Amino acid sequence: MRIGLFTDTFPPEINGVANSTYILFQGLKKQGHDVFVVTTFAGVGRAKWDENHEILRLAGVELPFLYGYVMTAPFHNNALKIIRSLQLDVIHAQTEFGVGIFARICSKQLGIPLVSTYHTTYEDYTHYVNFVHAKSIDDLAKKGVAKLSQIYGDSSQEVIVPSEKTKELLEKYKVHKDISVIPTGLDLEQFHPTKHTIIERKQIRKEFGFEDNDKVIIYVGRLAKEKSLDIILRAFALLKPKNLPIKLLVVGGGPEFDHLVKMNQELNNANNVKFAGPIPSVAISDFYNAADAFVSASQTETQGMTFIEAMASGLPLFARKDEVLKDLIVENETGYYFLDEEDLAKKLEEFLHIDSDTMNKIHENCLNCVHNYGSDKFCDDILKLYQRVVDEYEEEYFIQDVNFRSDYVVLHIEKDNEDERLKVSIEDYYMHDLKPNKTLTKHLYNILMKEQYINQGYHQALRKLSVKDRSKKEIVDWLRLKKIYSEDVIDIILDKLESFGFIDDNRFCEEEILRLKLSKKGKNKIIHDLKLKGFNEQFIKDKLDNYQDEEVNACESAKKMKESAKGTSVYKLKTKIKSKLLRQGYDYSVIERAISQLDFSEESSKQVENVKKYIEKAHRRYEKKYNSNELKSKIYQYCLQQGFESDDIQRALEEVDYDKDN
Repeated sequence: MRIGLFTDTFPPEINGVANSTYILFQGLKKQGHDVFVVTTFAGVGRAKWDENHEILRLAGVELPFLYGYVMTAPFHNNALKIIRSLQLDVIHAQTEFGVGIFARICSKQLGIPLVSTYHTTYEDYTHYVNFVHAKSIDDLAKKGVAKLSQIYGDSSQEVIVPSEKTKELLEKYKVHKDISVIPTGLDLEQFHPTKHTIIERKQIRKEFGFEDNDKVIIYVGRLAKEKSLDIILRAFALLKPKNLPIKLLVVGGGPEFDHLVKMNQELNNANNVKFAGPIPSVAISDFYNAADAFVSASQTETQGMTFIEAMASGLPLFARKDEVLKDLIVENETGYYFLDEEDLAKKLEEFLHIDSDTMNKIHENCLNCVHNYGSDKFCDDILKLYQRVVDEYEEEYFIQDVNFRSDYVVLHIEKDNEDERLKVSIEDYYMHDLKPNKTLTKHLYNILMKEQYINQGYHQALRKLSVKDRSKKEIVDWLRLKKIYSEDVIDIILDKLESFGFIDDNRFCEEEILRLKLSKKGKNKIIHDLKLKGFNEQFIKDKLDNYQDEEVNACESAKKMKESAKGTSVYKLKTKIKSKLLRQGYDYSVIERAISQLDFSEESSKQVENVKKYIEKAHRRYEKKYNSNELKSKIYQYCLQQGFESDDIQRALEEVDYDKDN
């Protein structure tokens, strides 16, 4: 495969994007692919190759306030001609601006599928353009970042991110394209402690004035505001009066270098904290080897490559909690979380007293933890994605015509030599530039088809909800019955309905409870019915905590039942009331109290009269089968079964002057 890696930054520059791109460059070449890097140089002139004809550099302007970042123009005509001649199979943009924009131009003009990696959470860097530190400006900058990130993401066939944290961020920005989480891999072997000698370790420690018995904590990375180095410096200042054998080595450069050096001097911490400045990437592993642990207070990492490098060197980590570290740091096993400078100082002091056996176990845990971050797996995962994108890009669909409707657009598409109609939103029509005579990639076609199902299901659900309010589970079950919507489409439909308030389980549950209360239902019935609608039992019970009228409702229902019952025994009447109240969901204790409050004196006074009716009924039933005393016995048993008392039955039999000889 012929691959073009487009990036604004590349070694000898030192940063995460440059390092990640270099690892991918070397890994893909190792597997036999033809790989070309398009990047920048500070200066003027035409694009120029390196001596190996692998790295094409575009002229640009260096921006000192952004770590020496080189900004180039978004279009280079002569470079476009060179790239056309490379006959690339895929373009992989590693950055969003400058060369990143040029990558998108090359993709569109040359018809080459584009993959992009989102390395940087730009909303953490808006302070670089907010010179007056105004919240309104910062909010506006963050909105701009979100919109640009969406545009850059949706201009690719697929987006790669190094962590779930970054994926969630792009989903929040409403990037429509598929997002794959592929952590940047490392050449783990170069960091392994066995690749370094005691002599190398001692030389670096001696260079910065550290003793053999000192515990050296290392920071590696940019010295920038978002890295929060000030917290670490203040922590070491807190430790200074205790005269402990613990030192800090800061490796890296950046816009905060001078400020942090000055701050360290003001903290009177110069003997315990040393600044190495930027060093070549090939020497980084030697510096890790010279340390005993790694520290960072940053919470703006998209993956945390230096954390992984440190662990690959066997170093435990000191860090503030961050989503990207959840698979790396296990408290007291591979590292330690801290809250602020006081907490860090405390944890560092405790670290000094860890025994050698425990420390060896921690080193082993760290080395085992990074096995999944190897460069081979990284390159394999990237190549699989490339192949999928290329395969999907080659299968295209032709837009023959378009018809505008009031709130959507109909695309007439030629697919497999047949005409097909596809409904898209007006927003999607303009966002994806869907004009007649344009072709759709399979990937984009699948996205639009999914959107069509989403819109169709959404409007069908709206119509159903307009007739009667439903719970989330009821809508899910109804959509599943249609058998045309995938689970992820159903999830999106539900999110959309919930976001506009058309589905609100909290409101629905409360309204259903009120309705069931008004229809004189007991707690058990309410819980049963709402569980069928998808609600958790404890959630329902919490909503029912203030159901103070249950016994009143039970009494009212029981009274109505008693009034509607005629000509039956008191026992059977009570049994019937109990049965109905149980079906309505009342507890036995509530039912017993409700029945105890009823007055059955009138019904009791009519028992003999009621028995007579049952005697006549029984006589008609049994007179042809039984005679005399046997018939009377059957009538007596029948009346007993109806719940009448023995004395009442006997009196009734005497009063009707029952003839034994009948």
